[in-house]
Order: sequence, then structure tokens, then C-alpha cells
Amino acid sequence: MRLWSLHPRYLDAQGLVALWREALLAQAVLRGRTKGYRHHPQLRRFRAHAAPRSAINAYLADVHAEATRRGYTFDRRKIGPVRRISRIPVTNDQVAYEWRHLMHKLARRNPKLHRQWRGASRPECHPTFIRKRGPVEGWER
Repeated sequence: MRLWSLHPRYLDAQGLVALWREALLAQAVLRGRTKGYRHHPQLRRFRAHAAPRSAINAYLADVHAEATRRGYTFDRRKIGPVRRISRIPVTNDQVAYEWRHLMHKLARRNPKLHRQWRGASRPECHPTFIRKRGPVEGWER
């Protein structure tokens, strides 16, 4: 499961579809509707939020918005109620780590998109997150 801290605009089609599916899985986990993935490390930051279900719904809503902007038809009804939430902190080093990881994936999978984004000096976070100083998150493998 990869719940990117990066803005979904940087993902290729394959990455955006995978993010949608994985975020829906995370939503099911947070709703107590799965047996697996209940202890997945990427869920820690959502569980730590004052309103975990609202946080994952907000996350999904922004993924949906990017998909819609690209002309995809992700099912909005799967998201649930979207409320205003306090943003989840993510460290600068975590964002940089994910950026390197994504650039490596795009170099292999989508060289054109890799060329488009590789020069970005400070990639934007997913709107659910807010940057803070710090190292790569402890839950990152």
C-alpha cells in the first residue's frame, strides 16, 4: 500500500489508478471492514488524526478531483462524506524520499512524464498534508 504524500498530479495513469484503489482499501480498513492490512504502517498517520475516517475521505476526494481533471470516471459515491479537516503533518525528508521513489518509477514506466517532472525542486504535497521539518517517517520501509 502506498498512500502518496505527493500531490496526485505527479502520478502517471497507472499510479493514479493504484492510488485510488489503495486509498479505498485504506478507507475500508479505517472503517473496520477488512481482516487484512489493519496494521499497515502507512495508516498510522490517518489513525493519528482526530477524525481518521474524515481524513481518508478528504484524501480520496483530492485523488478523485485529479482523476476527474484528467477525464477519468472514478466513482465519487465510494468516498463518503467529505468534511474540512486539519491537515496531516508530513516531513520534508519524507516528501523528498517519496519524490525520489516516484521519479525512479516514472523513469522506467513513463519516461515522458519523468522528463516533465524531474526538474521540480519542491514538489507539492497532497492537499491533505502539510510539510514540517523532519526525517523520513519511521513507518516508511
